[in-house]
Amino acid sequence: MDIHAGIIAVSLLMVAAAVFAVRGAIRAMQSARKLSFYSLRRMRSANAWRLFFLALFLLLAAFLLPAFGEPLVYEYFPPSPTPSLTPTITLTPTITLTPTATVPPSETPTPAVSNTPTLTLTPFLPLAIEALFEGNLTPNPDALFSPIQFSTRFDGVNPIDPQTVFPLPIQTMYGGFDYNNTIPGAQWTALWYRDGQLVCYETKPWDGGTGGIGGYTECSNPIGGWQAGQYEVQIFMGYEWKVVGRFLVIGEDSALTATPTPPAP
Repeated sequence: MDIHAGIIAVSLLMVAAAVFAVRGAIRAMQSARKLSFYSLRRMRSANAWRLFFLALFLLLAAFLLPAFGEPLVYEYFPPSPTPSLTPTITLTPTITLTPTATVPPSETPTPAVSNTPTLTLTPFLPLAIEALFEGNLTPNPDALFSPIQFSTRFDGVNPIDPQTVFPLPIQTMYGGFDYNNTIPGAQWTALWYRDGQLVCYETKPWDGGTGGIGGYTECSNPIGGWQAGQYEVQIFMGYEWKVVGRFLVIGEDSALTATPTPPAP
């Protein structure tokens, strides 16, 4: 059980204790009415009110503990990295096809427009994005993110029918991922680029757990609207980038055009 689950369990125990305290207060109040001696009746009534106030305190603590207790605990007990969800699968090709003969091509057609995307070699945070940071906790350097899956539909947990090529028009694009070793309250950022230009972003304190599924970033109104081009999404935890995902948006202006050949004299 991690710290997040422990705090939820303590909150539930506080709610259960508050219910028992209310029941005890009601029974004490009922028994006090049956006593004929004023001093004993007053003592029972005082005990009943104490139980009522204790129940109110437990309910208030159970409500505030998940909101403010977890970040406070992480300040004194930072989570240690756990290799529970560390990827263990390494894709290693088992067969290498070696051609025995090479036929040199006599003529290589060259398209006028190349489909090779222009990539950002080293992801970095722009200074304007760093100025928007609000998180006050140091991110875990061992935080992990799975590859990003893109879709125009999202069911609240995972992208529906993820793809890498999308036709126009587009309303909202979602990028879903799984995560592990993250710290709630630490700053995280998602940058959306189109052909190397920043068109959409979000940065805020991490509001998920320390590990799980259902993490996502979304973009609805990129600068200039949704246009055809190569898109790249970079995810950072603090100032360190963690994962990069790419997808292609196609439209009428994205088709390859053949290079015209001048007529023979």
